[in-house]
Parts: sequence; structure tokens; C-alpha cells
Amino acid sequence: MFSYCTDPDTLDGLAWLSCYLTTGKHIGFYWSFGTVLLLLAITAPTALLFGYGGASAARSRVAPIRWFGKTYMAIVRGVPDIAFFLFFVIALDQGIEYLRHVTLCPDWGQSVRQGNDFVVCTAAKMPLGNAPQWLHEVYGAGLAVLTFAIVFGAFAANVLFGAMRAVPRAQLETAEAYGMTRRQVTRRVLVPQMWVYALPGLSNLWMVLIKATPLLFLLGVEDIVYWARELGGTKTARFTDYPHGDWRVYYFAFLLVFYLAFTKVSEVVLSRVMARLTRGQATSGGEAQRKAA
Repeated sequence: MFSYCTDPDTLDGLAWLSCYLTTGKHIGFYWSFGTVLLLLAITAPTALLFGYGGASAARSRVAPIRWFGKTYMAIVRGVPDIAFFLFFVIALDQGIEYLRHVTLCPDWGQSVRQGNDFVVCTAAKMPLGNAPQWLHEVYGAGLAVLTFAIVFGAFAANVLFGAMRAVPRAQLETAEAYGMTRRQVTRRVLVPQMWVYALPGLSNLWMVLIKATPLLFLLGVEDIVYWARELGGTKTARFTDYPHGDWRVYYFAFLLVFYLAFTKVSEVVLSRVMARLTRGQATSGGEAQRKAA
């Protein structure tokens, strides 16, 4: 913060604005953009991993595994995201604490369910009450990433399942006729070709994931939408050195530009990835590229 910001009453114009935009809360607002991007960078590949696991399970020859994969896709896709976020995080957190409670406090003589309260011994708390603040934040972010990955992993599983079925069966049978095992066919033939069919659906899923980042606030993460609402609301001289009216429209307009720019960059990158994947492939995209050449 600039040295001349110690007495805000003497400032006006650009000097006041420069001091206002460098307060501690605004620094937190700027850092929240990095938090959102970091969570996206972690969540996207994690959700893709869940999706591949779900799609592979749905194609399994073992009936219980196949039922599990299809049930995972059906249930998670059928539940509204906001309801899943509100319920699953609480259930997961209490499940972890309950397992720790049973392990660490076997002599506990009371029920963990006491009316509407969920009570476990102090040693079973996650994280512990005396844990540093950063550990609480990392734990909350971890629950957020896992929740996002499970939800969007179900949608990714459906996309990948359809992409796997779109690969011509004749190619898989030819690979098997050459003596490849089922695992080799999957790794060398199925997976390399399925991305061409999966990428359009995964691209849409990536856009939805970007737009879903404001739901991080429901999971206890102070994201950019939280800070925009917090900083843009009316401030009076009683609560801040920089009073102002309702400026939420300006903050949310800035977020609008950010999200539009982010999605535009994503479209450019994904289109180039699609062009690279369809090169030489026996698909409509690959055929269009051959004709253009």
C-alpha cells in the first residue's frame, strides 16, 4: 500500500482510487483469481480421471463393476449440482470425522448423533481445532476439488463412454485378431482414437466447469464472486476508510470480461487440439482436413 494512503480523507481522484484498489481485501480479491485457476487446473484432470474410470467400469465385462459404473453416471448426473455440493461435502466431512472418531476414540461413551448435532471427540476433528489456518483452507479446497471431480467426472464418464463406443468395432477386432490382449487393444487402439469423438463433449464440459466456479463459495472457498460481492457492496465511513456506494455492477462487469476472455482463450486452445487430434484420423474432421490440404 502506498505511503500516502495513511490518511484517506486527504486523497481525491486517482490517488484515492489507487489506495482503494491496494487495500488488504483487494489483494485477497486478486489472489482469488489465482485460487480459481489453480482449482480448475487440479479439478479438470481429476474429473477426467474419474470420468475415464467410470467409463471403463461401464464397459467392463464383470457385471457388478459395469453396474457400478452406470449407476455412478446415472445418479450423479441426475442430481442437481447445487444439491450435490451442499449435501456431499457435509456427508464426506462427517464420514471422515466418524472414521477417525471410531479409530482414535474407541472408549467414547456417547452417540455421535445428538439431536441435530454431529459430535465427535476432539482428536477426530478434521482439521484439528489448533491446526494453522492454512491447513483449514487446504482441507476445504481439497473437499471442493473432490466434489467437483466427482460431479463433473460423471459427465465426463458419459462422454468418454459414448466416445469409446464410437470407435469402429472392426478396428478393435482387427487388433484382437493380431493377438493383442484386451488391455493392449484399449491402450493402443481404443484410447488414442476415442479422443477425437470425446473432445467436443469434453470441450463443452470444460466451459460448464469454468462457469461453475462460483459454486466454490458454497464449499467454503472465498472465490472471485465472493470477493466481488463483498467489495462491491455499499461501504460507509463507519466500517471502512474508503466509503463508497453500491459498486457491485462494476465488480461483476469486470468478472464478466474475465470469464468471456477465459472462455475465448479456451475455445482457441481446444480448436487447435481438435485439429491436431483429427489429423490423419478416419473421421469427418480428418476428412475435411485432407480435402483442405
